Amino acid sequence: MKNSYLALLLLLVLSGCTLNKKEEPKVLIKQQEETISQELPSELLRIKEDGILKVVVDYNSTNYFVYKGQPMGFQYELLTELAKSLDVNLQIVVSNNLQETFDGLNAGRFDLVAKNLTVTKERATIVDFTTPLALTRQVLVQQLPKNSESISKRELSEQLIDDQLELAGKTVHVQKNTVFVQRLKNLSDEIGAEINIVEDSVYGVEQLVGLVAKGKIDYTVCDENVALTNKRFYPRLDISTPISFNQKISWAVRKNSDQWLGYLNEWIQNYKKTNSYAIVYHKYFKSVSTANRLRSAYHSIQGGQVSKYDEELKELAAMFNFDWRLVAAIVMQESNFDPKAESWVGAKGLMQLMPATADLYNVQDLFDVNENLRAGMEHLTWLNETFESIVLDSTERWNFVLASYNVGIGHVMDARKLAMKYGKNPSVWNDNVDVFIKKKSLPKYFNDPVVRWGYCRGDETYKYVMQINDRFQHYLNVLPDQNNQALVALPVLKGSWR
Repeated sequence: MKNSYLALLLLLVLSGCTLNKKEEPKVLIKQQEETISQELPSELLRIKEDGILKVVVDYNSTNYFVYKGQPMGFQYELLTELAKSLDVNLQIVVSNNLQETFDGLNAGRFDLVAKNLTVTKERATIVDFTTPLALTRQVLVQQLPKNSESISKRELSEQLIDDQLELAGKTVHVQKNTVFVQRLKNLSDEIGAEINIVEDSVYGVEQLVGLVAKGKIDYTVCDENVALTNKRFYPRLDISTPISFNQKISWAVRKNSDQWLGYLNEWIQNYKKTNSYAIVYHKYFKSVSTANRLRSAYHSIQGGQVSKYDEELKELAAMFNFDWRLVAAIVMQESNFDPKAESWVGAKGLMQLMPATADLYNVQDLFDVNENLRAGMEHLTWLNETFESIVLDSTERWNFVLASYNVGIGHVMDARKLAMKYGKNPSVWNDNVDVFIKKKSLPKYFNDPVVRWGYCRGDETYKYVMQINDRFQHYLNVLPDQNNQALVALPVLKGSWR
């Protein structure tokens, strides 16, 4: 900064410019700021040029989860619409740690924080908040007494905390580094009595709500919209005691990302007026089906199952040294986990094997779950080994494997030849070979002398690869591996479906 100041001053002297001494610092600073602002790329422009929107979300039953093999959630659906409006790919990273979230945002690992973030003065010094997505208030979560249906309102009131003053001397568990901690501290000062605040660094907000419902702890605090959702699953909760006024819930971006913030504000204001937003909001905060989803074994938070064939998938995937979640993503795409599925071209079973392929791997019954899965994984193994000496990067190679599984290895090899002919990298999928798999539906390209296998519907293959990569990343985000290891937040693959 000092060197820039001296350089600018020298330039002014050499050019014969003179400044009033009182105006000099202000003018120089203003010119310096204008120069810096011209040099710094717009955050919005960078996102559009990169073609990727990197968002951090929290994993819970409202914002983001997997249900029956599909990613879902209020924030997830809003972000999907936002990515479409930007015409970019959506990349989701999961983090339930707020400090980690803000650090990641300001370090450039994320472009947007899409959580139930309460707007506070302290946070506003760290990040810039968007226009509010909603208003909510903090409520106390406690368990109703067992005889709540048969006692009078007065007796019920005596057994519950229905006044903030009654929190004096009580122990309340809340997630660490949240606004709930600060609100309880403020409330303790306001009522002139000590509230024993336990800051939990292990459990998230909803897990603490679950512990209250199970009688493991007495009290916690959460936002009212989240409390309403969880009460449908835990009907014996009481969430009627507010401990704060209404507060704004917003997304957050890095400080001074003015164009990006302006775009988001306009998009939020317009989208909130649409029927689509009303439907999404009802789906997660008002619909009775919310509780049914939460009770399901196929909800990633409760049961953690993708399908009823998870055990078979895990066992066979371990034999072939595959991540079971990748195979599950393929099966979901191919058959939606229907072992009796048949396509119009004759592909059958969970992994949609063609009869000729099934014969290669000695499949006796295409509709047998284990036989079909085994043969599908054998075919994936063969494809992986075929590309091993051609595409050295194992992650990159899986794009070629997936494409070949969908359209056939011959068409993928044709696309590689076209890529080489037109100056692209034949060993890189994104923005290289994938361009030409799409072009193989055009006469200029499928009639090219280097092409052997002719026409194919390459758009389908292009989408197939992106959709499986995307689904696999969602599974990585929220589902444990074969060894049930703790979930970790990983960056999504570049080919995620927009």
